[in-house]
Amino acid sequence: MMRAMRKFLASAGAAAAFFTGASAHAAQPQPWETTFQPPATDIMRQIEWFGNYSMWFVVPITALVLFLLAYCIFRFRASVNPVPSKTSHNTLIEVIWTVGPVVILLCLAIPSFQLLTAQYTPPEEAKLTIKATGNQWNWDYEYQVDKTLSFNSAILTDADRAAAGKEDRAVYPRLLAVDNEMVVPVNTMTRVLVTATDVIHAFAMPSFGIKTDAVPGRINEVWFKAEKEGLYYGQCSELCGKDHAFMPIAIRVVSDAQYNTWLAAARTDLPGANKALMAKVDSADKVAAAGN
Repeated sequence: MMRAMRKFLASAGAAAAFFTGASAHAAQPQPWETTFQPPATDIMRQIEWFGNYSMWFVVPITALVLFLLAYCIFRFRASVNPVPSKTSHNTLIEVIWTVGPVVILLCLAIPSFQLLTAQYTPPEEAKLTIKATGNQWNWDYEYQVDKTLSFNSAILTDADRAAAGKEDRAVYPRLLAVDNEMVVPVNTMTRVLVTATDVIHAFAMPSFGIKTDAVPGRINEVWFKAEKEGLYYGQCSELCGKDHAFMPIAIRVVSDAQYNTWLAAARTDLPGANKALMAKVDSADKVAAAGN
């Protein structure tokens, strides 16, 4: 029953994501945001569901503990209860505070282990593998395809915005926009091999539900299958030095045709390939907006 409920809510989330339509800035932090970023993968929808599910336990337990604490403070304070109770045993209370937490922990543990298993068990073989190497304070990406493509991705400075054609801060926000995004095709199982060259970093993309440490001399693996085209932002999530806050991650999800065209052009002219891809994406967004 619990699994069926989770699948239902995940499906509902997928439907909601579908009907809201694509956006040029698919997911990025928002001012005063108190919820997760909109999920772009099935795993992130499951994480979002589990977070909401857990709150049904956290809120009542917190309220109950506060109520009991306040009740004990006022009911059994010395001024109204000068002779304290010497009760040392109550079978009913001991059964309740033993069985109750066990039941609650089981209700939390079962879906938690199911989610953890899903995060470490890709439903299919990866069709694209990218190696992400963290440096102080940028990322190197290596596409492990027939003809290897490698490039560096660093934070976009204000001075470089005009040259890169990324002056729209709604789409390319300050401290999150990069000069060269990781580009992947939509609905494609993508494996990311994460490592580092100097200190420990962390590769995190909130909308995809992925986060793993980038450790020098070790390769960690994460995977995702983005279901909606757009530009997604994450950041290094491990304190890695003075410019840790200036180490964003940007992943652009595009159609298969757009990805193949970009990959072919990027091998010889990465800046030109990025600009051509941006032009196609902007054109497609305008057509979609006109249709709506």
